Amino acid sequence: MTGLRLALSWLTVLPLHVDSVDTRAARSAIAVAPVVGALLGLLAAGVLWLPFPPLLAGVLAVGVLALVTRGMHLDGLADTADGLGCYGPPERALAVMKGGDVGPFGVVALIVVLGVEAVALPSVPWAGVVLALAAGRTAFGACCVRGVPAARLDGLGALVAGTQPWWVPAGWAVLLAAAGLVAVGPRAAVGVVVAAAVVALLVAHTRRRFGGVTGDVLGAACELTTAVVLAACTLS
Repeated sequence: MTGLRLALSWLTVLPLHVDSVDTRAARSAIAVAPVVGALLGLLAAGVLWLPFPPLLAGVLAVGVLALVTRGMHLDGLADTADGLGCYGPPERALAVMKGGDVGPFGVVALIVVLGVEAVALPSVPWAGVVLALAAGRTAFGACCVRGVPAARLDGLGALVAGTQPWWVPAGWAVLLAAAGLVAVGPRAAVGVVVAAAVVALLVAHTRRRFGGVTGDVLGAACELTTAVVLAACTLS
């Protein structure tokens, strides 16, 4: 329960206080993050039930999700895109990511990913919405498997990097793929598998480029996974 409380505190605007945050608590929070994703998916599905035109409902759902998550994952997506897009050694890329401004690569990444999510959300059954948001938070664990170092000595990445045994994100991925197959169809299961491959490539690339993962990389992996699964669920 401490891990779930910490995950809710980290990943939502809920005013929950955790007395101490150590490696053990962080490990538990990352492991149960998909549960928080499922709750966010139910919230987004509720927004989509409002009597608005589909595209407007999708934009509102994206906006509500950004509000209740403090926009952290979107910030991570933009910063990671800017870091990967800049020239220079890892130190230069990490400095760009830590800056407060958003560069052209970050802007494009936000437009594409948010556009995919806003357009896809109204076309996906509510079970697919919950699946996509839960899968997005499963990506945290995939970024934090043992053997993947942190790119910095401080920050969220340093706290959670290497805390997850491989079977935790793998188990969540299998569970979500099976649930998607039953609740939505084969396209949802394929989306989970494809998203897992995208995250694996992202982690491998950021490890080469930055020397490891950061909190921004976790946010980028979350948003990319959510977009991929939603897009797959719209396939006929």
